[in-house]
Amino acid sequence: QVQLEESGGGLVQAGGSLRRSCAAPRRTFSSHTMGWFRQAPEKERELVARISSGLGNTNYADSVKGRFTISRDNAKNTVYLQMNDLTPADPAVYSCTCPHSGSWGLGTLVTVSS
Repeated sequence: QVQLEESGGGLVQAGGSLRRSCAAPRRTFSSHTMGWFRQAPEKERELVARISSGLGNTNYADSVKGRFTISRDNAKNTVYLQMNDLTPADPAVYSCTCPHSGSWGLGTLVTVSS
């Protein structure tokens, strides 16, 4: 397992946007699906979005479809989560992961003020 390096996130007003980034070593990133999870207080961790290697096929949780976009830059070994139209239902610790290797980022709290 390796530590994934995350950046971005923080505090935003409802309706605002944030972008999270997650960098991984090439050997972790290049051939594997990458994903973002979130966990709110007293709730189960849930998959927010994931993106495959190669064609970059994406999947989203129903709660974020149409608002969040996951993407990857293979040249930079980085996966992004663009979060738009954030609502009071979105605050959580957001973490990136490479399921194949079992690697995780440390996670960052995203807070949405009303």
